[in-house]
Amino acid sequence: MTQLYERVALIGLGLIAGSMALAMRRAGLVGEVVGTARSAETRAVATEIGLCDRICESAAEAAAGADLVVLCVPVGAMGAVAEEIAPHLAPGATVSDVGSVKRAVIAAVAPHIPEGVHFLPAHPLAGTEHSGPRSGFAELFDNRFCLLTPLPGTPGAVIGRYTALWQGMGANVESMDADHHDLVLAVTSHTPHLIAYTMVGVADHLRRVTESEVVKYSAAGFRDFTRIAASDPTMWRDVFLHNRDATLDILGRFTEELFVLQRAIRMGDGEMLHEYFTRTRAIRRGIIEAGQDTDAPDFGRAKTRG
Repeated sequence: MTQLYERVALIGLGLIAGSMALAMRRAGLVGEVVGTARSAETRAVATEIGLCDRICESAAEAAAGADLVVLCVPVGAMGAVAEEIAPHLAPGATVSDVGSVKRAVIAAVAPHIPEGVHFLPAHPLAGTEHSGPRSGFAELFDNRFCLLTPLPGTPGAVIGRYTALWQGMGANVESMDADHHDLVLAVTSHTPHLIAYTMVGVADHLRRVTESEVVKYSAAGFRDFTRIAASDPTMWRDVFLHNRDATLDILGRFTEELFVLQRAIRMGDGEMLHEYFTRTRAIRRGIIEAGQDTDAPDFGRAKTRG
């Protein structure tokens, strides 16, 4: 694989940044990977495991001289980090991010990007419930999607180079408008996470009544809710606060659907329930056919990492 960037700076060293470092190294895509994290403990662990070629004390130090800087911090911290690194960005450099929300990140970051530096927002649709510098693995992005939301006027060469980087890390790359991205992710990721958090919260309340039965007798469906709800709380707090409109829209639609199902159950309308579940089952088949999951037992995770 051709080397695409001479030096990449990863700001924040959690699951996504760690996996990027390992995936870029696996494919020989960059000359040097430098990284930094706010926590001294995180920096020490990253140094211990050799996650990057060099670990810096600050975001400003890491960004200096890099031709690609990727913001891998919670959405709510993006603006402050962009402001910190702005004076140190090299002319012609590209700045990107991996945030789950795009319109709010653009609003927070773009004003700080100096003339001659290109901001190219991105969102890799990959992850696990694990976090921290030890959680990354090179295969995380294989056959997953990375969505780019380029700003108007971004040169095609900049987009093409960054697209090639993500493809080299194993991802499928597509572009879309930032607002459309936020609506799509509210459906496919943000609202399902909120529902999972809610269901686990309900079960926790029941567990206090029924001792340990909810945990002891957890079936596969509830286990999968708990897996989702184990995700990083800071990241998800910021996602909901910064994708408020789209998430509330989809939650409203979800509530309406829930009332429809409640009524069908109350009225004993088995025909309606069967038709509804048949339609939703087809969506699951489509996800499998698209290669985004497997039809193996136990939610396709019996032998997967973590």
